[in-house]
Amino acid sequence: MNAAKRRQIFERLRAANPHPTTELVYQGPFELLVAVILSAQATDKSVNQATARLFAIANTPQTILDLGEAGLKDYIRTIGLFNSKARHLIATCERLVAIHNGNVPRDRQSLEALPGVGRKTANVVLNTAFGEPTMAVDTHLFRVGNRTRIAPGKTPLAVEQAFLRHVPREFLKDAHHWLILHGRYVCVARTPNCPTCPIADLCEFPDKTPAVRSTCNSEP
Repeated sequence: MNAAKRRQIFERLRAANPHPTTELVYQGPFELLVAVILSAQATDKSVNQATARLFAIANTPQTILDLGEAGLKDYIRTIGLFNSKARHLIATCERLVAIHNGNVPRDRQSLEALPGVGRKTANVVLNTAFGEPTMAVDTHLFRVGNRTRIAPGKTPLAVEQAFLRHVPREFLKDAHHWLILHGRYVCVARTPNCPTCPIADLCEFPDKTPAVRSTCNSEP
């Protein structure tokens, strides 16, 4: 994959979706942080359903602390791993109130010091809430980066670093969103939808899926 191909790929993705964003529903950095923590091993749809109820009652660190861990669980129990997520969120809110005056920090080190926040979550918050040119590598970006050869690597960190090296600077802020949507809806894990892929001719995946031809059998 050369630089010219990469540029064409992101030019096409930008043309198709000039203003990409997350499918999580949120207002402000704290709601985003909560939604991303809850989204681990869960669908955005399930998270949005839970946070619609939660944020109507509690959408600041202090108001979530006021709910308590048991009260918080009542709002998020439809989400996988809700017990551990509730514990992490309460601990995160305690730290935000005690150390950051109730605000979400804008630096990676402080974000990753929050319970339940790893590098991927920190990257999402830095990118989506604060506009930083980061790449949060989840399963979709890991697959797309390797399959297309835009950013090959054996680990999520290696793929992240490859993206940061190879994606032209002007596309970096939005690249995460374009690629996660591409991996979620087009370049899916089991059978990628290559025939309708807008970058199929630029992608270097050697096992592209063929177009499916429908046939109609009529009675004589």
